[in-house]
Amino acid sequence: MMGLTIIVFLALLTGVTGSPNVTIRPEAASADDVLAHSNSVPETSEETEIVGQQNVSEPEETLEDVMATGELNANHYPAQRAAKVVQHYLNTLYGSPYRVIGLNRVHSGYAEDVADSGRKYNLEISVQDFISNKTEKCTAEVLFPMGEQQRPPQVQASLEELPKTNTKAEEEALFKKYKTNQSLLLANLPDNYGHIDPDMEPFWHLGTVASSFIMLNESTENTLYNMAQVANITQLKTENDQLKFDYHVLLHEMISQESIHWKLLFTWSPPEGVKVLQMEQLPNSHHYETPQNKN
Repeated sequence: MMGLTIIVFLALLTGVTGSPNVTIRPEAASADDVLAHSNSVPETSEETEIVGQQNVSEPEETLEDVMATGELNANHYPAQRAAKVVQHYLNTLYGSPYRVIGLNRVHSGYAEDVADSGRKYNLEISVQDFISNKTEKCTAEVLFPMGEQQRPPQVQASLEELPKTNTKAEEEALFKKYKTNQSLLLANLPDNYGHIDPDMEPFWHLGTVASSFIMLNESTENTLYNMAQVANITQLKTENDQLKFDYHVLLHEMISQESIHWKLLFTWSPPEGVKVLQMEQLPNSHHYETPQNKN
């Protein structure tokens, strides 16, 4: 079967990625924070991200020196960081309420400096559809641009095919239900007891996919992002043939151990996928009241 080759340069998130109106970047982690956690991750790191409840293990420190260039240890942070960028990239292209692509395993990695461009990572990884648990091998290049001004990484990824899952019927049923719903959705995930109702899981998945737009845009060689919580969802009225949502999400940056709040405005429909309209970082002191659903 012919390979599916995807080449996208992400200087700005446009088209299917949307166009953020406001982006306030988080403060960079201190040098001490980065050095303290810069080398190793648990060997089972590919198992720490769970669709229903994304828990992230604490990193393990090591005295082993890791080469900045050349062959990389697949279980150490440099390879894992670059591989997570590929995960977020694929989610922005193919993610849906019934398909969430995650990093299953890093098989190999190689890093090299590219003159006047930045540092490029060549990776062989396995990606996984967390909902169906199906996996697929993927080769990828991730270039972290150099320069004082942070720019999104540039990604090239090639895989034979996406994990085979036919979600068309489920997506159309979900869209029809909430497009004609007289009472707009208002929720937070998980709830105050750490529970996600099965009927709400598609909206948790949507939050994960939409958050990948932020994590892809914000990723550097010194970051490793996961979505920790959907603090608030509000469905908004729209005249277009799409569902529109206002999400408040909490991201966990493992290197600095920061919890970062973001606001996301995006639309979704089965034929168009997720389109991010706006993303804005919120102050860490920002708190949302638990939403009350009024029917």
